[in-house]
Amino acid sequence: MTQPVLPSLDQVRQWLSVVPDPEIPVISLTDLGIIRDVNWDDDTLVVTVTPTYSGCPATSVINLDIENELRARGIEKITLKRQLSPPWTTDWISAEGREKLRAYGIAPPIDGTAADGRLMERIERLASGSNLAVACPRCGSSRTEMVSRFGSTPCKASWRCHDCLEPFDYFKCI
Repeated sequence: MTQPVLPSLDQVRQWLSVVPDPEIPVISLTDLGIIRDVNWDDDTLVVTVTPTYSGCPATSVINLDIENELRARGIEKITLKRQLSPPWTTDWISAEGREKLRAYGIAPPIDGTAADGRLMERIERLASGSNLAVACPRCGSSRTEMVSRFGSTPCKASWRCHDCLEPFDYFKCI
């Protein structure tokens, strides 16, 4: 009996690149950086997922969406592996994902300011004063202020622009 031909890992990653984040549907799970690895273990596809934080309320929906997409593509044997270490960081959001957030009206996290465990490097980045202003995703102004540390989802904060006067969400650095 012949073994079925398994899709390539690149093909699987391409399929997963269309699965949207359930809380911010403009960005895919791969753009968000939470799909950490995809591998075949014999005829079982193993997808490693690192949630944005261990208590993320969307984790079960994310897992269901991954399974549904892969099953719709003919993958029958799937194992979803949850990986909490290293913890997810906003530095894992792709450049394309950051642009999608901005175009959707959410200010993306400021590059290189995530708490990534490299304390001295983070101190140097923050001390340099570069790219610390949260730019308004609507008009681009850096004359903005935080209104609340809590936004529409746990991963966002509420901000306001002083130039266009519009409120917006900022995707917090984690």
